Amino acid sequence: MDTQLNIDFSGPNPFTIVFSLFVGFLPGFVWLLFYLKEDMHPEPKRLIALTFVMGMASAAVALVAETVLNSGIFPIFGIVRLSVASLIIISLVEELAKFGAAYYSVNKSPYFDEPVDAMIYMVAAALGFATIENLGAITGVSTAQGAFISSIFHIASLRFVGATLLHALASACVGYFWALDIRDFKITKYLYIGLAAATVLHTIFNYLIIQYGDLMYLLIFLSIVGFFILSDFEKLKRKAI
Repeated sequence: MDTQLNIDFSGPNPFTIVFSLFVGFLPGFVWLLFYLKEDMHPEPKRLIALTFVMGMASAAVALVAETVLNSGIFPIFGIVRLSVASLIIISLVEELAKFGAAYYSVNKSPYFDEPVDAMIYMVAAALGFATIENLGAITGVSTAQGAFISSIFHIASLRFVGATLLHALASACVGYFWALDIRDFKITKYLYIGLAAATVLHTIFNYLIIQYGDLMYLLIFLSIVGFFILSDFEKLKRKAI
């Protein structure tokens, strides 16, 4: 986002720091509480927290990977920087990073014992990932006294119904396909289908932002996807190990 910074060199105001952190974490926590209600047998809070933190760490991994791809080491990426191909690559990198965070956190856990758990932990990792993005977006706003709070609320509101929700829905899609083989806990073709589907969803979302920049298109798109994802949650809740 091209935002001109107005930096106050007298030092950061403690209130603005705390407020920025609070608002940056808020969208992820709200959506996390919403999706945790989809699990009839709640997961350990410690494991949810671990997955969330690993999701935050995966954002750094994705950033490094995207920076390498965009540095010219892979010339083709530089050529198609603004093309659909580049959007697909970025989306795939982020979906792989989020899946890696969830897989590393829970694949050997005895609590990872129901099909719906795959969607729950994928959403937790995704919201950790999105939280880092939210914090990055918020720290980019102008620190001008008059507009600071309203600017933060504006960005947080857009990301709450936009990018944060998109990350949760795309990763929930991966979780659904991962859950299809939950009894064996193996990575099979179903997971690859899930990653491909999530990458397509992510790419469409990014394309709509770049091409139209209209919140209405994004809300319609995310509402349709959300309907199917909630339906997937209901399907898995009826399945037992």
